Amino acid sequence: MPTSLTARRNALFALFLLPGLGISSWVTRTPDVRNLLDASTAQMGFILFGLSVGSMIGILGSGPLVARFGTRRVIFTGGVIVACGVAVIGLGAFAAQPLLVAFGLALIGLGMGGGEVAMNVDGAEVERLMRKSVMPTLHGFFSFGTVIGAIIGMALTAARFPVGWHLGITAAIMLASIFVAIRYVPAGFAKSTVKRRERPADQAPVWRDVHLLMIGGIVLALAMSEGSAGDWLPLLMVDGHGFSDAIGSATYAIFAVCMTVGRFGGGWFVDRFGRAIVLAISSIVAGIGLAIVVFVDNQAAAAVAVVLWGLGTSLGFPVAMSAAGDSGENPAARVSFTATIGYIAFLVGPPLLGMLGEHFGLRLAMLVVLALIAVAVLLTPGIRRRTPELVRD
Repeated sequence: MPTSLTARRNALFALFLLPGLGISSWVTRTPDVRNLLDASTAQMGFILFGLSVGSMIGILGSGPLVARFGTRRVIFTGGVIVACGVAVIGLGAFAAQPLLVAFGLALIGLGMGGGEVAMNVDGAEVERLMRKSVMPTLHGFFSFGTVIGAIIGMALTAARFPVGWHLGITAAIMLASIFVAIRYVPAGFAKSTVKRRERPADQAPVWRDVHLLMIGGIVLALAMSEGSAGDWLPLLMVDGHGFSDAIGSATYAIFAVCMTVGRFGGGWFVDRFGRAIVLAISSIVAGIGLAIVVFVDNQAAAAVAVVLWGLGTSLGFPVAMSAAGDSGENPAARVSFTATIGYIAFLVGPPLLGMLGEHFGLRLAMLVVLALIAVAVLLTPGIRRRTPELVRD
């Protein structure tokens, strides 16, 4: 049965929301999981490394899988794997098995990394057909999912509800929703498109496109900013600013709300002012917020700074993905390449920040993220150019 464009867009809204729900359900319970596992900061960094490894495997395989099977099958498979990963984390926490928690995180990373390119390619096509900015709103639903998960997680943390039951119920809800939403995503899209746009022998590969490399650098920096909050924000506030576990989870909820607001409202600013200006200003705002978290030893200031950090980070990934998708021929390959660069942040971020946090404290460890945000500000003028410029031998 043919699928209307509106139904397809709404299905993508739901499919973006569900991974956000799953990942934030885990993030808000990280202090509880750490206590159940009796893990140090460095050990938590290596447990989180499972998420990074799974993400890289998923993102590297996603482009070829989309080319072979189309976006629908890759999105569906990725979503199911994410839901299973959430359930496995709950089981690992219940059994106090760090390796099982790391394996659950690897499944979440694999599913999210695998489905990320497919959802962005499908979203870019919806954006093209609707002729207006859609990608920020799509990613806004991911952030909305994190808000829902964070609020529930914060409440259940305060109520001392068992982590295993919380994550198991969340996984069941995700699975049921995936089976409903996926019916409205057209089968076969991008499969035939990728074949029609196959690169001629005399055309340079996408990684030689200077414009695309600059976009990838921005994605790397702002993905590190977003990912470091997702991995460490509750523990950063608990260990670095003396918040309770419940309030530490609440700061992540604040961050998620700000990400959601920024993404839902960001499309208007992108259409009016352009990608380069919006990304430059938002990166500066994120940097100011993170700098306050690092350098100001005050709980109220840290809580306010999380608002700036979340708003500033919100548009980085979706706007850069949109720019990558229309930067030249073969958008699936371009989105895949750019997302791969961004996922380097998720690969190296958890263990790097964990080790630095163990020796210098999590607040000072965030200086690495702050430096990358500064680099992103310098790279944003490159987004203005849409004609690919190739690196010369």
